[in-house]
Amino acid sequence: MKIVLCVIGKTDAGYFADATNEYKGRLNHYIPFEMSVIPDIKNVKNLSKEQQKEKEGEQILKFLQPGDYLVLLDEKGKEFTSMQFADYIEKKMHTVPKRLVFMVGGPYGFSESVYAAAREKISLSKMTFSHQMIRLVFTEQLYRAMTILNNEPYHHE
Repeated sequence: MKIVLCVIGKTDAGYFADATNEYKGRLNHYIPFEMSVIPDIKNVKNLSKEQQKEKEGEQILKFLQPGDYLVLLDEKGKEFTSMQFADYIEKKMHTVPKRLVFMVGGPYGFSESVYAAAREKISLSKMTFSHQMIRLVFTEQLYRAMTILNNEPYHHE
């Protein structure tokens, strides 16, 4: 199984990219992991929020491959502790045959077509984070999960 974090738009804050890349590098020691970026939609000033979500949704659905297990990072999703998230990842490692895709939506969330394609929703917090911060928070939590599963001393209870 491969884990993919798919995001919309590039990060212009170098310090977030550097920190995220640090955890990406660490993750590859444990599991195949990649971060994919769907380009920002052009001319958003001329689009309504719904039109923007629809256009982003089209790009997201084009990105998916047959057999992908899509999990949306969504504020209304299920919340986990770090230990629970590690258990969740372990179960997925045994049940998802190809790619476990975690998706970060655009500024207005996901289109109905993306919600329909998703198998689950997860929330990283009840708080809202910037799209740049979510990349870092998610990769760190995934790394933490891998160290928990391997009984390594990174996580302390």
